[in-house]
Amino acid sequence: MPNDAMPNPTSGWYGARHERRSQGGHGSRFRWFVAVLLLGMMIAGPLGPASAAAWAAAVKGRVALIGVPGLEWSDLDQARTPNLWRLVGQGASASLSTRAVPPPDRGITCPIAGWLTVSAGQRAGTTGKGCPSPAAPQPAGTGASIPNWQALTAYQAETGFDARLGTLGQLVADGGGKVAAIGPGAAIAGADRSGNIAKYAPSLDALGDPAPYNLIVLEAAELADAWADRPLDEYGVPTPLPAATRQAAVAAADQQVGALVGKLPPGTTILVAGLSDVTPNAHLHVAIAAGPSPSGEPYPHGHLTARSTRQDALVTITDLTATAIQLLGLTAPREVVGRPWQPGGAAPATPAGTVTELADGDLASQVLREVRGPFFTVLVTVQLLFYAWAALALRRRHTPTHPGPSASATTTSEATTSDASMSGASTSDAVASEGSISEPNSGTIASGASASGRTTSAAADPLASTSRLLRAVQVVAVVSGAIAVSTFLAQLVPWWALPVPMLSVIVTILAIAGLITAVAFGGPWRAHVLGPLTAVAGITSLALLLDVMTGSRLQVNAVTGYEPVTGGRFYGFSNIAFAVYATGTILGLAGVAQWLLRRGVSRLVVVGACTLYGGFAVFADGWPSWGADFGGVPAFVTGLAVFLILLSGRRVSVLRLLLVGLAGGVLVGTLSVVDWLRPETERTHLGTFVQQVIDGQAWTVVGRKFSAMIGVTVGNWSLTLLTVVALAFLFFVLARPSRWGAPALGQAYALAPTLRAGLFGALTCAFVGFLINDSGIAIPAMALTVAVPLTLAACVRALQLSTPTPPGPRSGRAAPTRSEAGPPS
Repeated sequence: MPNDAMPNPTSGWYGARHERRSQGGHGSRFRWFVAVLLLGMMIAGPLGPASAAAWAAAVKGRVALIGVPGLEWSDLDQARTPNLWRLVGQGASASLSTRAVPPPDRGITCPIAGWLTVSAGQRAGTTGKGCPSPAAPQPAGTGASIPNWQALTAYQAETGFDARLGTLGQLVADGGGKVAAIGPGAAIAGADRSGNIAKYAPSLDALGDPAPYNLIVLEAAELADAWADRPLDEYGVPTPLPAATRQAAVAAADQQVGALVGKLPPGTTILVAGLSDVTPNAHLHVAIAAGPSPSGEPYPHGHLTARSTRQDALVTITDLTATAIQLLGLTAPREVVGRPWQPGGAAPATPAGTVTELADGDLASQVLREVRGPFFTVLVTVQLLFYAWAALALRRRHTPTHPGPSASATTTSEATTSDASMSGASTSDAVASEGSISEPNSGTIASGASASGRTTSAAADPLASTSRLLRAVQVVAVVSGAIAVSTFLAQLVPWWALPVPMLSVIVTILAIAGLITAVAFGGPWRAHVLGPLTAVAGITSLALLLDVMTGSRLQVNAVTGYEPVTGGRFYGFSNIAFAVYATGTILGLAGVAQWLLRRGVSRLVVVGACTLYGGFAVFADGWPSWGADFGGVPAFVTGLAVFLILLSGRRVSVLRLLLVGLAGGVLVGTLSVVDWLRPETERTHLGTFVQQVIDGQAWTVVGRKFSAMIGVTVGNWSLTLLTVVALAFLFFVLARPSRWGAPALGQAYALAPTLRAGLFGALTCAFVGFLINDSGIAIPAMALTVAVPLTLAACVRALQLSTPTPPGPRSGRAAPTRSEAGPPS
């Protein structure tokens, strides 16, 4: 998500800091900085797992690394691929994410990029378009040299990953081991830093006895060759491969695997990897480990896992390099970013069950690729239409032909008293009577009775019609606010295996959102302004909190989660999940705070309770074993602090914001250092970033993420449009009551003052998250997808409890003032 070069003291991060400190004259602070840095380096010396001694370690054991580019779990068959089938039964298996550096015209990992990545232990690629086949090595005695090695090495510095080609082969050679490669791709994986390999054979028969070698790399390229022979369409993409041709190629590759396995001495660990794509679309591929594991015990039948993914049955291509290094008794240098394969959870008892389960995982990833784009298009379109409909409904709310007085005189006094509470009166006193009104527009409006007492038909009464319309808006708003968390809960249902996946995922999400809405309106809390909001926000916060505490499984292959195929993230909070989680947490706390204050609990106790849960929610977001969210913590801390400051009755000043931002940075820095102090094989990307700072690579990482943020913001116009429209609806519809004839947000603030604190906190969190995360506009877009509909639901309930009046001047009491209705400047 690092090279072995030390940072240049005259350039980069260190040099820039030194220059700024010198120019600013802060000599004392700079001396403290240097002292702390030196102390950290002294501590890092003994703690750092990678050192020069790692390169001098002696090789132990034997590993056969078999690469079958393009091999998918759906290719395996007991009759057609008996050797691979047998290995599945004997060892541990997983899906392999092969993401490397794709060519500019294809979103896949080419075979040569896969082999280069195995060589480096870091994502690598080649120049040019398309997927050229690995060139045949140039013979040199019994060995060979890789053509264009220097050009391949130089190109890696341009990718943003700075892969060090030849790391695997050089490490084995320096440890006194011997490497043998069979096939051009295998030669790339086994070459040393100079691009040379001591033993190369074009075929397995030409290798002879594999016993003298510690690392044997075999390329079974039959599938890749079959695709390479396909004609190209007008877009330069290979035409589909006939099923019979693919099956024959897989069977030939299986024979290669069986031939090598039959020659290997006992005690050899066999690693099989479908280490690249060969089809026009990216897939999850085969990963099998059989034989002795790093502990010395054989890999048991079951799933593989790795610290890089923290998911059962999921590993990455860079993990393959780390696994081979560990099995040979060596220590991986820092430039190897993968983590060794480890035995994971239980798999189905039979090879057939294991193959079926893992093939289903790839199916889910393929279906996700097909439905994600259309799903977001539908989501954005429906949200935009909903905002337009809601705006018209709110405008109609205050255009009655005979408004008449409200039957509940207490409602106006409640709003007035609540307004007073916002100016310093007790919040509990201000809202003490809110819950007493259990039905919207009771009395005259609900029954159809006029001011003079005459009974009229509800169907003929415009106010009754308006009441029903507002009720519909409220229900749809709550459903809309529940959609975001429902996209994750939908992973509890295998929608991707149903006949029409796009329709299936939409129906599944809507069904779950409907259940959440039923809970929101299923109890006495539905009568309160923040009742449904609190229910939905609370479910959102708790569901995602429990998910990251138990492995983040709901986010894998979710339409708003992360894709194992692309390999951007495998565990913890994705940026979209963070946006939904943080927004739900802050709004949920606002609702709970309102409920407690209404029951006479002191404001100090309420603020303390919100701080406790909010602090734990932030901790879960940043803790390496749970959320592991580097960019989310500062944003979450800032948004939560704004909420707590406003809840306590204080103003949010610039100084307080700066102090809060500093506290967020210190917190995420502390969590990162704690993670960095763990053994390197157990670190998450938090600790890895600390090491990258030490190695002088921080700006490379930051630059890559900043480019991604700009790309998402500029390129994803639909989410940008959704963000703009949602904010416009909030500020120009809900927060401008006199203009639209509906005192919506002002009425909600009056009856439930904590909504203002929660909304401000959620918006602050989304804005800061937008600035410091690589997902860019996606964070505020998803945060607003939760916050604005739930705020609208609260506003509708406030309107139902208010006196319907025609539009009046801004100074009129029926319409709250600007300071009441909208966020202050």
